[in-house]
Amino acid sequence: MTAIRTGAPAPSVEQLVTAVADTVRDSYDLRPSDVRHLPTGTSTVNFLVTESSGGRWFAKLYRDRAALPRERDAITLAEYARAGHVPVPAVRRTCGGELVNDAGRLLMSLWEYVADAETAEAGLAGGRWSAVGTVLGRLHRRLAEHPAATPALRPASRVRNLARSRIHFDRLINEYGRRGALDPFEAWALDAARQRRALLDRVAAILARLPMLTGQVVHGDLAAPNLMLRGDEVAAVIDFLPPTPRYVSWEIARIGCDPRTILLGDEWITGLPDLLAAYREEHPAARLDDLLATVAVGCAYTLASSYPLAEPLDNPGAVDASLQAYGRARHQAALLLLERLDEAEEVLRSSTVL
Repeated sequence: MTAIRTGAPAPSVEQLVTAVADTVRDSYDLRPSDVRHLPTGTSTVNFLVTESSGGRWFAKLYRDRAALPRERDAITLAEYARAGHVPVPAVRRTCGGELVNDAGRLLMSLWEYVADAETAEAGLAGGRWSAVGTVLGRLHRRLAEHPAATPALRPASRVRNLARSRIHFDRLINEYGRRGALDPFEAWALDAARQRRALLDRVAAILARLPMLTGQVVHGDLAAPNLMLRGDEVAAVIDFLPPTPRYVSWEIARIGCDPRTILLGDEWITGLPDLLAAYREEHPAARLDDLLATVAVGCAYTLASSYPLAEPLDNPGAVDASLQAYGRARHQAALLLLERLDEAEEVLRSSTVL
């Protein structure tokens, strides 16, 4: 029933183009004039669909039918955020009113196409700090009202399960150590794992000194690839996860302390207060403790994470040049955040806009 099956031979791009065109016509009552594969996405296969009338849509093809309940929950959360005036692309329902087409050849959702925009993977700078803070504040203000969970205070020590992190790093170090020759990325990953394993006591100390922090429903994956920018403005927030309570500080750090931004230079030290000030202006009920903990939480969480150091062992097919570059950047940024943590926190505490 689906053209993409885990473990099955992958259909060609040409076959998928034909299947997408047929599905758009039969299930969505649109008349496609052009369908083009987009080299984006990891868990989905994506296409740009152009109608004969000129309208454009973003088609997401899902690989696994078992994941559809989670995908529907994620789409429902995106719709909830959009209803709160967060710039989220509209999802088009099928002729039968479904969020995901699961009849016929493809498992697919169809979204408004965000034109003339780029992801935030080039990093935040200039006016983007405030623009992102405003949208993020609006998003969290809206999601604080989501019925799946009421915002609640949690110990900061739960930001990361450090006992589990130790187990993960020990496994990586042992597995790589048992291998014979390592390729350059594997050798680097082993060295990085050793460094991070040795820093876990410092991570514990960072989290131990933080106050109770707010957990609530958030986007869930607000990394740079899921934030679309048009100039200095936010064009769209995309690719939500299902509604799950997570730390507010953690989600702010995902984008405000993104490795690609941290490694641009020192602007993040002064730009982050602008982001947080715009966030607080849009979301006045936000707790100051959550905002001031952003850098510490981002630093601690990243240092204790084994991604993507484990990918050569657990998912070797995903280890391409892009992932390797991201892995190195993430490690370097985590060490830089640790090195400049006291300075960054002092800048936030002394900021006149928070």
